[in-house]
Amino acid sequence: MATRGAYAKGVAKREEILTTALDVIARNGYRHASVRELADAVGLSQAGLLHYFSSKEELFAEVLRKRDEVDLATYGAETGRSAETFFKVIAHNAEVPGLVQLYAQLALEAVDPAHPAHAYFVRRADAFRDAFADLIREEQDAGRCDPDLEPTIAAGLIMAAADGLQTQWLLDPSIDMVGHLMQLWRLLTGARADAESPSR
Repeated sequence: MATRGAYAKGVAKREEILTTALDVIARNGYRHASVRELADAVGLSQAGLLHYFSSKEELFAEVLRKRDEVDLATYGAETGRSAETFFKVIAHNAEVPGLVQLYAQLALEAVDPAHPAHAYFVRRADAFRDAFADLIREEQDAGRCDPDLEPTIAAGLIMAAADGLQTQWLLDPSIDMVGHLMQLWRLLTGARADAESPSR
């Protein structure tokens, strides 16, 4: 029983660390969010914080996983599984540049299969492609989308555009990521052009 209680406390502390790290990185940026600062924010030493994670890289990968979990709970609850959920998440990303910086940096580093975030990015990419391919098939079934469009390829194009636009936006914050992605969605699916962007 004591072991079970200790495990539950460990899980709770780990979640507290991740939730706090989300706030700190969103506020201060990825490059200014050191392990020391994150540890101080949750009342731990650096060694104490890393007791809950195998490395700094794993900690940051888990921060991104936590971000996805929070975004899905926040925006998926509003709109369900839809392109609108995706647009709302992208609009929110423009409010948390530190987390976008973290995602862009780790995405590059995680191409190495030995990187702690590699599995996270592979699973995320697979899930994204599957979800958007299903949405495109629904559009095709409803007669609103070119039946010859290959859903998996189209989903990959949307994902590539989203990641590329985030990089462009980090260089030039005036870029309307949501507007660009909505335009691509309309080009691929024939969706109506009069829907208002969540970023406006």
